[in-house]
Amino acid sequence: MTSTTFTDRYVDAAMRTVPESQRADLAAELRASIDDQIDARVDNGESRDAAERAVLTDLGDPDKLAAGYTDRPLHLIGPKYYLDWWRLLKLLLWIVLPAAAFGVALAQTLEGESFGAIMGTLWVTLLSVGVHLCFWTTLVFVIVERSGAARAEFGTWSVDSLPEPRPRGVGFGDMIASLVFLAIAAGAIIWDLTIGFVPSFVTDAGAPLPFLNPGLWPWWIAGLFVLMAFEATLAVVVYLVGRWTPALAVFNTLLALAFAVPALFLLAQGQLLNPEFFPAVIGDEGAEVAAIVNVVFGFGIAGIALWDIIDVIIKTVRDRR
Repeated sequence: MTSTTFTDRYVDAAMRTVPESQRADLAAELRASIDDQIDARVDNGESRDAAERAVLTDLGDPDKLAAGYTDRPLHLIGPKYYLDWWRLLKLLLWIVLPAAAFGVALAQTLEGESFGAIMGTLWVTLLSVGVHLCFWTTLVFVIVERSGAARAEFGTWSVDSLPEPRPRGVGFGDMIASLVFLAIAAGAIIWDLTIGFVPSFVTDAGAPLPFLNPGLWPWWIAGLFVLMAFEATLAVVVYLVGRWTPALAVFNTLLALAFAVPALFLLAQGQLLNPEFFPAVIGDEGAEVAAIVNVVFGFGIAGIALWDIIDVIIKTVRDRR
């Protein structure tokens, strides 16, 4: 039985992952390099066995050495494509996860599922979608990394790709936009209560048909107008301060919750929208359409409130930096 040296074992281990066409030449080159280094150490007074062990130790892991010979990456995604991968993955997570959550929750609600069942399905869906997004996006870039695809396919960086500076503080236009929106919303509510979403000359009964429940007047509507006045005041204060502060962000959160929670409560009790509206406009299918609209309205109210809270928190953190 022929005994093998450490050098034989090292060369054999290093060549296992080298393509067959290169294996003989690289093995001879590696063996010659090892022998030269061993001979140099022996000439300096070391024993051959100690010199051989020292040389192979300095060379390190044979698989890593072989990867260097063949230019084979030892990382999942290297610096060449890392930023493209990270930007795409963040974009997909920001878009797909909220869309999936909204769609699943809306479908489950329309099917009459309980809150616990909706939350259970929602978390499982988000986990599954998130894992799939991370896995498949990473897999695509791993394949691209190892296929030698041209870097230009993902676009090369240039000065033209520099983003515009993010605006600091709150401008005059932001305040005016908020005030105009609140004024339009207040006008629409008054119009609906007095003239009706469907005017009297259009309805068969000859009376105006409001979209909101007339029973909300006066207390619920008055409370809404008070919240809108606070919202307008907040817009002016933020403009005068010049930026969002933690205190103003907390106040904005309380305002959003003060609007969303009662609205969702009334919606759940069937008291927010006029129960006679859809039957009068659509007919026999009005009750079914009203149920669907109630659910969609609920998701819309919750989504707007959540977006408003998160958006202000992000602006506050950014302004503090």
